[in-house]
Amino acid sequence: MSVGVPKPSGRRARGAARGVARRVLRGPRPEAVPVLAGRACALVGLLDIAAGVFPRFRHSRMHAVAEVLPGALGPFAAALSLSAGVLLLLLAHGLKRGKRRAWRAAVALLPVGAVAQFVYRHSVLGVLISLALLAPLLLHRDQFAALPDPRGRWRALANFVLMGAGSLLLGLVVVNARPDLLVGDPSLTDRLTHVVYGLFGFEGPIDYRGNDSWTVAFSLGALGLLTAVTTIYLALRPEHPAARLTEDDEARLRALLARHGGRDSLGHFALRRDKAVVFSPSGKAAVTYRVVSGVMLASGDPIGDVEAWPGAIERFMDEARAHSWTPAVMGCSETGGEVWTRETGLDALELGDEAVVDVGDFSLTGRAMRNVRQMVKRIERAGYQTRVRRVRDLGEAELERIRRAAEDWRGTDTERGFSMALGRVGDPADGDCLIATAHKADAEAGPHGDLKAILHFVPWGADGVSLDLMRRDRSADPGMNELLIVAALQAAPQLGIARVSLNFAMFRSALARGEKIGAGPVLRAWRGLLIFLSRWFQIESLYKFNAKFRPRWEPRFVVYRASADLPRIGFAAMQAEGFVTLAPPLPRFLRRRPSVRRPCAHRAAEHSHGTPEGTVRARESTAGAA
Repeated sequence: MSVGVPKPSGRRARGAARGVARRVLRGPRPEAVPVLAGRACALVGLLDIAAGVFPRFRHSRMHAVAEVLPGALGPFAAALSLSAGVLLLLLAHGLKRGKRRAWRAAVALLPVGAVAQFVYRHSVLGVLISLALLAPLLLHRDQFAALPDPRGRWRALANFVLMGAGSLLLGLVVVNARPDLLVGDPSLTDRLTHVVYGLFGFEGPIDYRGNDSWTVAFSLGALGLLTAVTTIYLALRPEHPAARLTEDDEARLRALLARHGGRDSLGHFALRRDKAVVFSPSGKAAVTYRVVSGVMLASGDPIGDVEAWPGAIERFMDEARAHSWTPAVMGCSETGGEVWTRETGLDALELGDEAVVDVGDFSLTGRAMRNVRQMVKRIERAGYQTRVRRVRDLGEAELERIRRAAEDWRGTDTERGFSMALGRVGDPADGDCLIATAHKADAEAGPHGDLKAILHFVPWGADGVSLDLMRRDRSADPGMNELLIVAALQAAPQLGIARVSLNFAMFRSALARGEKIGAGPVLRAWRGLLIFLSRWFQIESLYKFNAKFRPRWEPRFVVYRASADLPRIGFAAMQAEGFVTLAPPLPRFLRRRPSVRRPCAHRAAEHSHGTPEGTVRARESTAGAA
């Protein structure tokens, strides 16, 4: 009798089953714990809220024990479960990002929620779920080491509004959860009044049969207390300073730009004083950035020696990991994108093209320049004159007039620009900047005299300039920008300028290819969508404006970690550029005041270990998200 030999497929199946069992017993990968814990925390929070809003006592042996407990314990446990659930929902996002404070709060709240589930709802399953989440949090506590995000005073007001609205809606659910126990038939106004009174700890006009009045009162009081405590905490907590370049940082960046500023046309925009900076260990390269809604947003290429770029990029990524910020780079060149992706493992996506005009090749002659030539001649015949000068050649009185005009002619309430805007005009430190102005004497002088339009350019190395802003009087004739760009290009040789960078055109290649004969349906649909979005974001108009001057196109890229991060990065970029403003208008006494610069905790630790040259000089932004 022969002995049967198991088939290989059977052995493979058993081996696969054992592998799955080992993976289940081993648990999730440590780096995946924060995301899983955040999702589970949100689930537990919903269970706790359900226990507080929709109480269902079981017919069990524990019910007999609960009946002999003090009468206020049941309602108190309901309020405790409700408030713990709301806090766990608020903490879920922080846990996903590995925030240390969120971990500490969750470790404290999970047992509270478990006790509330046991005492009030007698739910063994709810207790087990809370404890099952607590175990991996304690086991993988080293994965929750991200430093807290900086916040501004306006966060307290936003928290009060959002938490107040949420408490009001949730309070209505609590009040209406047991309509069969209501005394009488209260109106909606009475119910709202009862909720508002309950949030402030007072008794409202509605009454219930049995002990449900105490349950509702404690639940509403817990929601009101939670709103008050979180608002007071955000209002009184120590405030981190805004992202600002110190004088030393700015001096070091200017020294790097003096040696290597000709490499990137966006280099001078690193001197925006509302940006932060990290330097490489050698100090020969730097990356400037701002943190917006949890995205650590750099712009352009690193500043300085290309060989030192990896050191600055490494410090940038260390800072992002320390705070659990999402790293991203907007508008880097092809060389910059290659270095970023090689050193960090990030991906790059073409964002658009920068229009660069070579002064030696520019001319108004020819059929291609006919429209620009005719527009310029028409405006000149209307009596407009142009002047192109360095900032250092202008007097303080004229600079002040230009600054006031630029402010008055701004089309939006907020100053737009981040990656390709300096954010100031006529600063004494920016003497190499170029200002082109248009003038026309009217019969009745305006508030800014004969000044009608302004173009401001920043230096691009020793022989180039990059367009910063374009402002004009709305009463001036159309074509002011074309007039001043042509004037700047014609005056460039006398000023030692060989190249001029104009506006950045997003998705330029898609617009150009989509309008050609033979373009496929996908490309045409993409172009149609871009034209539709141009109603709000000037995508097509900027492309067509730049194309008038026959430039060469230099591609620019966005560098990102994962495709899932792109919507968040895009929203953060729109906030940084000023297209989206989330901060509510505040009274003057609630606005941020300049404060003393303080290093983050991890940078202070680096300094204490004797690495002053390599200390990360990152400044924290007020726009970080929890």
